[in-house]
Amino acid sequence: MEAKALAKFGDNISTDDMTSGKYLDSFEPEALGRICFRDLDPDFPQKMAPGGFLIGSMNFGCGSSRETAPIALKACNVKGILAGEYGRIFYRNCINIGIPVMECPDYDKIDVGDDLKVDFEAGLVHNLTKSEIYETTPIPEFLMETIKAGGLLNVLENRLN
Repeated sequence: MEAKALAKFGDNISTDDMTSGKYLDSFEPEALGRICFRDLDPDFPQKMAPGGFLIGSMNFGCGSSRETAPIALKACNVKGILAGEYGRIFYRNCINIGIPVMECPDYDKIDVGDDLKVDFEAGLVHNLTKSEIYETTPIPEFLMETIKAGGLLNVLENRLN
C-alpha cells in the first residue's frame, strides 16, 4: 500500500480523543468521521480526505472499547495506521472493520508528508521520502484475510453464503 503520512499524534491517544462522547449524536460512519479528533485536530477529516496513513505513538487507541473510533477513522479515509504500540481492543476493532494496523518501532522517524510504501504482510515500511526502510512485526495471515475482506462482518457473511 502506498500513500502519504497525513497526520501524526503523540502518546496515549484514547478512543475518546478520536470520537469524544460529547459530540456523538449519530453512529453513522459519515457523522462519526465529521467529529473525528475534533478537540485535538479539528481539520483531521479534511487532512485525511485524500486517503493516507495515520501515525501514532505509544499506547495509541487506549481507553474504552469504543468501536466508534475505528469507524470514524475509516470514514475519514485512513488507509492504515502505524504506531509504536496500541490499546489491544482498539487494535482488534481496527482489524475487524478492515483498517490495517501495524506496530512500527520507528514511528518517530516518520513525518507528516512522508511518502510511504507499507507491506503489512512482510512487516516493512519503506519511507520513500527519506530513503529508509523500517522493519516491523508483520500482520499475521489470518488477520490480513480479515482486512482484505473489508472486515470481520464480510468474512462471516462470506462463510455463511
